Amino acid sequence: MVSLLDIIGPVMVGPSSSHTAGACRLGLIARALAGGQPAKALVELHGSFARTGVGHGTDRAIAGGLLGFHPDDERLRNSLALAEAAGMTVSFVNTKLRDALHPNTARITIWRDAHSASLTGSSIGAGRILVTEIDGFPVEITGAYPTLVIAAADLPGAVAAIAAVLSSSDVNVATLRLSRRRKGGDAIHVYELDSAPPPATLDNLRALLPVHSLRLVERVS
Repeated sequence: MVSLLDIIGPVMVGPSSSHTAGACRLGLIARALAGGQPAKALVELHGSFARTGVGHGTDRAIAGGLLGFHPDDERLRNSLALAEAAGMTVSFVNTKLRDALHPNTARITIWRDAHSASLTGSSIGAGRILVTEIDGFPVEITGAYPTLVIAAADLPGAVAAIAAVLSSSDVNVATLRLSRRRKGGDAIHVYELDSAPPPATLDNLRALLPVHSLRLVERVS
């Protein structure tokens, strides 16, 4: 089925929904994983992003997302200069990502307050995105829902404990994906939610014994 969005595209600044709107949303998710504006970012561009991204404004779009700009923000046109003025260093390199599922793919590594995080994501058309990896763990994040990304010990009852806290705040889970490298190690939980949890709920989740870290990614599409 073809939607109206597929025909007319998203509201945005820039010549290409894939190279600018989608790229900006990848930057916004990377910013959320950093917990705010990163001090430094390394952006590795793959496929079409690498070949034609600069001409289509992909570099400015990702930098703008890292600054917190949305695809319709006129400041995207000057985001590289604005990033420099804000003290954020953004470096771009072309690469070939072995496991990339789409030609419009980037790996974004960010550093903030002595912490780092990385994501691999693709712009899949009409401004839509799919994040497929966070910190080396396979994930599926579309940006269409408020999303919790939780790193936790792989212990029995971890999912039930997290779900119970969300349920107590009437927060409904739309989708859930859990990835782990090995049994009993660390796991990444990704919860796409119908609504963003209130701050008190996030505090209660962080207090759970299995939870190492929690990041809330606001809806970006």
